[in-house]
Amino acid sequence: MKQTREALRPRIRRIRRGSAFITATVLTVAVVAPAAMPRPGKPAAAKRAPAPVTTARAGSLEPCSLAPGPGLQMSEGIPTSRGYSRSTGTVNALNLMIDFPDVRGKGTARERFEEFFPQTSRWFARSSYGRLDYRPAMPIDHWLRMPHSFRSYGIKRGSPFEPGYRKLVADIAKTADGKVDFRRYDLVNILVTPNAGPPAAHAVLSVTYADNQRAPTADGVPLANVSFVYSRQDDGSGSLRKTGFRVLPHENGHVFGLPDLYTRGGGDNVGHWDVMSEDWGAGNDLLAWHKWKLGWLGIRQVDCAAHPGTTVHALSPLHRPEGTKLVFVPVSDSTGYALEARTGGGNDEAVCKPGVLVTWVDTRVDSGGGPVTVLDSSPGGHGCTQERNVHPGLSDAAFGPGETYEGGADGVRVRIHVTGRDADGAYRVEVTRRASAGARG
Repeated sequence: MKQTREALRPRIRRIRRGSAFITATVLTVAVVAPAAMPRPGKPAAAKRAPAPVTTARAGSLEPCSLAPGPGLQMSEGIPTSRGYSRSTGTVNALNLMIDFPDVRGKGTARERFEEFFPQTSRWFARSSYGRLDYRPAMPIDHWLRMPHSFRSYGIKRGSPFEPGYRKLVADIAKTADGKVDFRRYDLVNILVTPNAGPPAAHAVLSVTYADNQRAPTADGVPLANVSFVYSRQDDGSGSLRKTGFRVLPHENGHVFGLPDLYTRGGGDNVGHWDVMSEDWGAGNDLLAWHKWKLGWLGIRQVDCAAHPGTTVHALSPLHRPEGTKLVFVPVSDSTGYALEARTGGGNDEAVCKPGVLVTWVDTRVDSGGGPVTVLDSSPGGHGCTQERNVHPGLSDAAFGPGETYEGGADGVRVRIHVTGRDADGAYRVEVTRRASAGARG
């Protein structure tokens, strides 16, 4: 269950090093270290697997719907708790472009809006296989001038909701009153003039306040799911116009209930395999686990390998709408292995070694602490990419045909062997789950 104090905690994003999270009770900034939870060992060297002992298909998905961890800011657990914006069907997104008396809007409000749309809507349509119809609205076609200076709100990297953001949200609602019916929208994007605050390369201010039921109200509804986007995410590669919009899918990911996957070390847990880890540079998608959590996968697109023995699966590339997208191997009520096929296509541009991506999911670990870890098929390698802002060491993490991962935790041993790829591009995988050291598996 979510605790009431969580309502005031921001879902803060950042690039590169230094992760700040807010404790609403004392309004101080604390550095969050990766949680000390069990992790499986590193992948074994690639080798051939024996013939399967059975070809039984996965059964009920319930054992694979890991329970949300207690007392977390934001959990990887399924289902996502209420209070976040829905992530399927038609979602109406209100977009307000704001500036300040001391920082006048740079360019026009329409130009700022067009940095993110229709690109963001298309990104969500591809990622969700059409299950999310994201409709952006711009009811005010000019900069919405705040009544106070930007400096007066005291906004810095890691600023708490109280008092600066509460004041700013209240001023936005008051200034837009009479021009906007907030009851018509599922979420709010505040696209701040990009000359307010430092450049994003120096300090990322963009932040989301999600499931914030104690936020100021407008038209009788709390502004509980609001994303703020500040300076442009320009990496100097010349790709800003094409890929710079992805800061908004990242921030809206929090509005839909997704945690940050980066840690104090940056993107070295998940790399460029999910936009909740890295959203600069070449395009990327969401992990299959996140797509299941968001309701974008049908029940026939998830295999749950919860029983002892060996099962055989065919994983269709994640960017395609049809076929099995996720095989999950639960190890405990809160941990397990997720398997998915990642190839270039759809939202994925940076995939330089296609194959089966294996990740470790732990719903006891909070946002920013490393709730998901990509298991590298070539640990210690230099990767296969030269793309900017793509974590190189994990770029070749996917397991190809003939490669095997072996690991486990909590008395359960797991063996994942990629046997090949068929003519349609689907990867064939054998998953063996067994108890170890006399434990029940």
